[in-house]
Amino acid sequence: MIKLTARQEQILNLIRDAIESTGFPPTRAEIAAELGFKSANAAEEHLKALARKGAIEITAGTSRGIRLLGDRAARPASSTASAAASQSGFDSLPQVPAALLMQLPLIGRVAAGSPILAQENLEKTYSVDPALFSAKPDFLLKVRGESMRDVGIMDGDLLAVKKVDSAKNGQIVVARIGSEVTVKRYRRTGSTIELLPENPDFKVITVTPEDEFALEGLAVGLLRTWH
Repeated sequence: MIKLTARQEQILNLIRDAIESTGFPPTRAEIAAELGFKSANAAEEHLKALARKGAIEITAGTSRGIRLLGDRAARPASSTASAAASQSGFDSLPQVPAALLMQLPLIGRVAAGSPILAQENLEKTYSVDPALFSAKPDFLLKVRGESMRDVGIMDGDLLAVKKVDSAKNGQIVVARIGSEVTVKRYRRTGSTIELLPENPDFKVITVTPEDEFALEGLAVGLLRTWH
């Protein structure tokens, strides 16, 4: 095993913690803020050093394009939680025995008023390696739009979702407001719930007491297909 400096181990642990708590790696700015660096560039240099040592893989052009590698991913399911930043499509995934694959229903457009897993919302079923995700998902949701672009969640991606009825601040969730289902970052302050986009072109959604609101699930990974 390649020896890391104390600072590099600290950054590696921060990446692991972020993946476990939100399903996605931190941005350079978040690493810099957490560790007291003056700029995101300092975090970038440490990440490059970790990549040279084979502890992580960096995907250029994405703010959260960090993937833990090998035995540095102490919790294997977390090591590939952010599959969008590191996977080039289903064809590139390693071959896994069929008996070890899990069956995940793909949710397309959600019919108004229907449960998200209702039969009319199901498009197809995928056989997927469960080790790709930070926690066992219950379904895949086809992402619509670009509101989460800056966290690497793109239109057409398949978001792996675990059914939950509560979330922590900062986690990426699937929420239902009235008849609309949306993917956003969750923030609750007192009794106020806000759903935050990761794209400055989109507005924060503030949930009012009059809204019919429900959490449908927590994002635990992402798959991207190329056509």
